[in-house]
Amino acid sequence: MGSMRITEVEPLVIATGTGTYLLVVVHTDEGLHGLGEVGMRSRPNAVLGALTDFAALAVGAEAHRIEELSQLFLRGGFFPAVGDVAAAAAAIDLALWDLRGKTLGVPVHELLGGAVREHVPAYVHVRGAGLASYVEHGRELVEQGWRHLRIGLQPAAEPVLEPRATLRDNIAVFHGLRDALGDDVELLVDVHTRLDPAEAAVFCREIEPARPYFVEDPLRAENLDSYRTLRARTGVPLAAGEQLTTVWEFRPLLDGELVDHARIDLANTGLTQGRKIAAIAEAHHIQVATHNPLGPVCTAASAHLNLALPNVSVQEQGHPHGWDGDPLVQAGPVVAAGAVRPGDGPGFGVEIDLAAARRAATGDLGPPPRYRRPDGSLTNW
Repeated sequence: MGSMRITEVEPLVIATGTGTYLLVVVHTDEGLHGLGEVGMRSRPNAVLGALTDFAALAVGAEAHRIEELSQLFLRGGFFPAVGDVAAAAAAIDLALWDLRGKTLGVPVHELLGGAVREHVPAYVHVRGAGLASYVEHGRELVEQGWRHLRIGLQPAAEPVLEPRATLRDNIAVFHGLRDALGDDVELLVDVHTRLDPAEAAVFCREIEPARPYFVEDPLRAENLDSYRTLRARTGVPLAAGEQLTTVWEFRPLLDGELVDHARIDLANTGLTQGRKIAAIAEAHHIQVATHNPLGPVCTAASAHLNLALPNVSVQEQGHPHGWDGDPLVQAGPVVAAGAVRPGDGPGFGVEIDLAAARRAATGDLGPPPRYRRPDGSLTNW
């Protein structure tokens, strides 16, 4: 069992009715395969090139040596792997954990110590163009049984984002949703790194009376120490981390207790790094709120990790109905209103029709969206 070796690392860019995914299939000489997923895909040639580099290291290696391969990918090039390159490594790492579970015939959460909860609390996205449509969609989701709802900090005239007007509009939407949906619904807001520190402080202070569950990514990720200043200017719970890929990148947020929720994205960190990040977060009373707007593999991997963690708040669920009706996904995580749990089966419990996926593979992830200020200067999307 321990001598099973990797024979191929196969990337698949798949466009489906529920989104476009960059999956990674790790094949072995015993005929088993594991599934992973890449989170950072806005520079697809860089990611695909990194996958080629890592495949050269992985092919021929023993598939059960997950920690060693993680170290090799992240440290073996002397210059530390971060960002897009680390996300490519993360996809292979996930596939190796899936493969290990399949090899042993157990779900991945059993490899992590076993389940401590029956399901993972989850939230979905509320969308709209103006308060009335936000309220309408929010009520629909609440009627379906969702109790954690997320809005994004949206500009009125995409792709132009004028900060002050965007602040006014979104403050009004947040308070309007609280008034319309009541106190039994938790409201989250994702700023998506679109504000500067002074604007973020105003936004957090103005929505604080409406008791947000957390404000996500109010600031850019390049200088995490900026969260220290924001922390002193607001009492709202803060969340960040989806743009980070290693335990070393997360360390300032966690050691400084600069956030209340660590936004670990397993398609960017992998499970090997992700569980280490979660352990440090636990020691600082920081909850894990897994970032997951992606496909069935990342959703299932997140659910397995969250089943086994003591410090979990909520998991993002970008697809409120899961993958029911998607012919490419033969088995996957179970999504119900307000909750996610892994499907039955070993590993991550995800099965993809690989032959159909190869036929559907486009090889094209398309350009990322971008925002600009009214004067034409680039700002964060």
